[in-house]
Amino acid sequence: MSKIIEERSAGAIIFCRDSNGIRKYLLLKRRKGYYDFPKGNIETGEKPLDTAIREIREETGLENIRFCKGFKKMIEYYYIRSGYLVHKKVVFYLAEAYSTSIKLSKEHIDYVWLPYSEAIKVARYKNARKLLRAAEDYLMNAECLTDKGI
Repeated sequence: MSKIIEERSAGAIIFCRDSNGIRKYLLLKRRKGYYDFPKGNIETGEKPLDTAIREIREETGLENIRFCKGFKKMIEYYYIRSGYLVHKKVVFYLAEAYSTSIKLSKEHIDYVWLPYSEAIKVARYKNARKLLRAAEDYLMNAECLTDKGI
C-alpha cells in the first residue's frame, strides 16, 4: 500500500430542543450498524458548508435548520478501501433543527434523537464522542447565534 487517497467530507452535528427545552442530538444508524452524524464527500466546486447542507437534506430530509455561528470542527482518520489507505478529513458544523421528522436515505436504517448523556454512550467512534463533547460545551457556554439557515 504505497498510495494514500485523500478524501474530504463535511457534515453536521444536529440538535433540537424538546418541549421542556432539553437538547437532543440526532444520530443516524448506518447500514454497518453504528450511529454517526450526517456527512458526505465534498463535490468539486462545493464549499464545505454547502456540502453539509446538501448531506443533511439527502440523509435526513430536514429543511428547517440553523447553523451555529462560530462552530466548525475538523476530524481526521484513516481507513482501508479496496486495498488503499484513505486519509479522510471531515469538517463538522453545528446546527439546530426545528423539526424532528426525519426521512432517512438508503444509507441509513434508523435514527435517534438523544440527550447528550445518552448520545455520548451510543456514539461508537472516539471522534464522534469528541464532536458531541465539543458541541455540548459550545452550547452550554454560548448562546447559539444562528449564521445560515436552510
